[in-house]
Amino acid sequence: MDSITNLRTFLTVVNCSGFSEAARFMNVVPSVVAKRIAQLELAMGARLFKRTTRSVALTDAGQRLHVRALAVVSEFDDLASVVRRDESRLEGHLRLMLPTTLTLLYLGDVVSRFLADNDRVTAEVALADRSINPLEEAFDVVVSGRTARYEGVTQIPLAPIHYVLCGSTEYLTRFSTPAHPHDLAAHRCLVFNPAGRTWSFNSQHGPILIDVPARLVADDAHSLLLAAQQGLGLAILPGYLAKTSLERGELLPLLPDHPVTEAWFKAFVPRRVERLALVRAMCDRLRQALAELSQADIVSKGTLRRGRRDPM
Repeated sequence: MDSITNLRTFLTVVNCSGFSEAARFMNVVPSVVAKRIAQLELAMGARLFKRTTRSVALTDAGQRLHVRALAVVSEFDDLASVVRRDESRLEGHLRLMLPTTLTLLYLGDVVSRFLADNDRVTAEVALADRSINPLEEAFDVVVSGRTARYEGVTQIPLAPIHYVLCGSTEYLTRFSTPAHPHDLAAHRCLVFNPAGRTWSFNSQHGPILIDVPARLVADDAHSLLLAAQQGLGLAILPGYLAKTSLERGELLPLLPDHPVTEAWFKAFVPRRVERLALVRAMCDRLRQALAELSQADIVSKGTLRRGRRDPM
């Protein structure tokens, strides 16, 4: 049991970025934290922290331990729940990487409600829209709409992402309305940087890929929404983000006969933690929330309705 306690202390020092801060968080004196870390370093046969009077940083050995310690402590917590026959009461720590705009609008509330429902659970949330290997950056769950595959990582489909190509009346009056995806080569386009400048549309004869000129490139979809509303160009936006602007007539949906190719939100989970009750419960909560969001149709005139496809 001392080993698990020492590992918990190690993780707390990392999360708190210091021995004194960790001691206050754990409600112990700093000397107890120092003793536990010393015991852990002795057991590992390596220094885990570079310590100065002002800062604490992980050594290379500490970084390697950090990745595995998260899984070991989570597995122990899951085992303890099984032994106590109280799996319904979750406990442990979760590290989540979630999409930026989606989290600010929806998933932040989902995580908060999950913590409110499970008072023994703690969480760390980071935001990013790029493709991330959860094993390399020590996350339990990474939610992304990007296409990627990683060794030792399971992909769990959560919900489809419906997209719409749209522009403002002001822009369409000045630059005309595209009648075909090929027309976009002559338009000002607002590009979501993680997805790239090649836009994909569906047709009766298969996918159509168009390399578009970029008036604006942004790492978050909300910036593209604002730019589209201001008449700066045409944008491909997720339906959940564009819905209100379409209903109000601030933006108009385009190319109804050539819908934007949909993608899927997936949870990327390291295989070594995918069976943990806490990880499964979090993924189930995310799946439910995203499925509800995906099923909410855009009710504006000209809505693009598309059927779901197998994400795999």
